[in-house]
Amino acid sequence: MTLRLRGRVNWLVPCAVAGILISVMPQACRAADDAREWLEKMNDALATRNYDGTFFHLRDGRVETMRIVHRVRGGRTIERLLSLDGSGREFVRNNEELTCYLPDQHTVLVEPRQDHGPFLGTLPTFGTNVNQFYDIEAQSETHVLGRAARVIAVNPKDQYRFGYRLWLDEKTAMPLKTQLCDPQGHVIEQILFARLDMPDTIPDSDLTPAVRTEGMRWVRQGAGGDSASPALSAYRASQLPPGFRLTASGTQTLGGTNLPATQTVYSDGLATVSVFVESPPADAPRDAGPHDVKPGGDDKPAPVAEPPMEGLARVGSGFAFSTVIQGHQVTAVGEVPAQTVEFIAHSVKAFGGSELPAH
Repeated sequence: MTLRLRGRVNWLVPCAVAGILISVMPQACRAADDAREWLEKMNDALATRNYDGTFFHLRDGRVETMRIVHRVRGGRTIERLLSLDGSGREFVRNNEELTCYLPDQHTVLVEPRQDHGPFLGTLPTFGTNVNQFYDIEAQSETHVLGRAARVIAVNPKDQYRFGYRLWLDEKTAMPLKTQLCDPQGHVIEQILFARLDMPDTIPDSDLTPAVRTEGMRWVRQGAGGDSASPALSAYRASQLPPGFRLTASGTQTLGGTNLPATQTVYSDGLATVSVFVESPPADAPRDAGPHDVKPGGDDKPAPVAEPPMEGLARVGSGFAFSTVIQGHQVTAVGEVPAQTVEFIAHSVKAFGGSELPAH
């Protein structure tokens, strides 16, 4: 069931690997204020500078080498994130469209990019209330890649969120090393740059994917507009962990199906959890009994419907949890501890139109 859930989550958030992979960089006290200022400088550098770097991504005892290319020219942002070993995946964002080249799945996925942040800093605004749930502090200065670096720690105050440690270049505020940590301070995921250049210009060739797409399946997973039924749109989390609130909602057509699903996003200002609610297909086959046969007299049993997904799965450095609520498949996924996605998924229920919670 865990493997099936993980595969389903790959359809629900097909390009989330790009965001989850590099989401260990939080956005943005004399020491606390100074630390916040450095985080704000980092986010500005990530969004406005040209950069081309190679980094090591360490997680679960595995190391993957990746390259990130980011160009801003004439108000237009183009980015390319690619695996130099391992899966060979590439992700290219051209303004508001994200294309995911997945050679290991023989698939190219295209979807609108709803957030406008760079791959190396795709997090919401650091709100003032975040101080209620995280301690932010500047630590001892050090060196990374032979460069002087400021070290910033963002530590959670409870068990519902992860923490971060960042090593920022003293001159540019670019992140040279980042760590995602559990509430006990243990490192879950680490990104360490081996090379980071900030050229004045970046040629188009460095932003062109190298994956050969002949014979690959193309899937467009787009926003669904108002295509979801009112009943499906009525599902919301009735309770949330401290500090989390509703930040976005909408519908989309899921890859591999023609069915719309609602997506709601809950955030505490750093951590983000997406909740997907799907209706069962109207023509889903029922469970076959011992005397069920195919139409036409064939004595072979009718196809058995797959049971709904229920349970927890590890997704990147975060978790996904699926359950069934009032006949609807509900999946919560995020870069948060397991208990957070379970808490939110279990609290989802249908509300009347005038009763939808504002949180």
